[in-house]
Amino acid sequence: MQEKETLVRFSAQDLRRLVVPLVIEQLLAITVGLSDSMMVAQVGEAAISAVSLVDTVNVLLVNAFSALATGGAVIAGQYLGRREADRAGRSGQQLMLFMGEVSLVVTLLFYVGKGFVLHVVFGQVAADVAAYADTYYMIVEASTPFLAIYSAGAALFRVMGNSKISMWVSLAMNAINVAGNAILIFAVRCGVEGVAIPTLVSRIFAAVAMLVLLRRRDLPLQVGRFTFRHDPYVVKNILRFGVPNGLENSMFQLGKILLLSTVSGLGTASVAANAIGNTVCSFQCVAGTALGLAIVTVVSRCMGAGSYGQARYYTKKMMRTAYLYMTGTVVITLLALPAILRLYDVSPEAGDYARQIIWLHGIVGALIWPPAFTLPQALRAAGDTRFTLATSTVSMWTLRVGLGVLMGSVWGFGVVGIWIAMFFDWALRAILFTIRFHGHRWESMGLSE
Repeated sequence: MQEKETLVRFSAQDLRRLVVPLVIEQLLAITVGLSDSMMVAQVGEAAISAVSLVDTVNVLLVNAFSALATGGAVIAGQYLGRREADRAGRSGQQLMLFMGEVSLVVTLLFYVGKGFVLHVVFGQVAADVAAYADTYYMIVEASTPFLAIYSAGAALFRVMGNSKISMWVSLAMNAINVAGNAILIFAVRCGVEGVAIPTLVSRIFAAVAMLVLLRRRDLPLQVGRFTFRHDPYVVKNILRFGVPNGLENSMFQLGKILLLSTVSGLGTASVAANAIGNTVCSFQCVAGTALGLAIVTVVSRCMGAGSYGQARYYTKKMMRTAYLYMTGTVVITLLALPAILRLYDVSPEAGDYARQIIWLHGIVGALIWPPAFTLPQALRAAGDTRFTLATSTVSMWTLRVGLGVLMGSVWGFGVVGIWIAMFFDWALRAILFTIRFHGHRWESMGLSE
């Protein structure tokens, strides 16, 4: 630990400027996903199935790159806390280089392994679904390197405390995507390529925008010129901070994908209820997710300055805000639930399952979701990534997946039982992360020099 602490101050206005754009960005991602799914429905059921299948893999990539970039950007945040702007800029350069190289390797592997993904991972599907999936896959996977660069740039702007820029780039990217979908599907009458091409174009735009904006001279973290030379120390820290974060998020998404097979075996009503639950419940967690990203910015800066007391103070303050905001979003979704279920127009059985899931998720989420998912962002920002990875891995595979399969299929609780098992996963995470935060070991996990 550093002997002398530097006081780090974030006013209420600073925190609002950081959090509000993050909330908007999270809401934007969800609503654009909904509009995409509605537009591709115009192409037909086979197209919906194909896009849905490929997107199960793409969602994993999106979340993995975002988590990897956020973890890597913590290094720049800690250097900013130390007021070492040059080192922060060099770490930003290295993060962009690292994300570019990793994404190129991933893209190559996805093209080489296309047959395995389409025919083994997705299993036996109808011929028209397979054809659509092949077309969509070939176009969308080309956007992977641009997605990685955008994720790295957005993470760097967030650790600077400038989430407004990442919000505006995200807004422009999603506007291009939605407008492109509308033109190609409704005007040009394209098939799934009408959904895939705008995704590729919008991600290219977002990556280029980030590369240009990061060169601005008025930024506290100036990336300046981009380098192809590796700095071993910075790369080692990116691996230490970012990779566990990326692995943790990837396994989380993989666990959700694996549970889909259990849900699908419970019948059409359960599948529909699970899909509705995933969509509506994602709105309930928007504020908690945004506050978690804000905590990464604040705590990484405090840790870099050696201001551990301030790191605790701001984490507690933002946790209170997370509880307040999340309770608000839960109340809104529960009040709107009757209207939401009428829009879906599903069977009474599916509607009943969905209603149970959303009510349970809202009540339990308002109580324990923030310490399970918002609080550990403080530990990750401090560099305590091995503990968060180990805790999340054990909790997810034993409770969310293991207990979920038992409750859903073996013990007869059905799809609601799978969600109840998830709440036990949250409870264990909340307990362990809270205990860890109230200790002091995480305070010694920052940069060594």
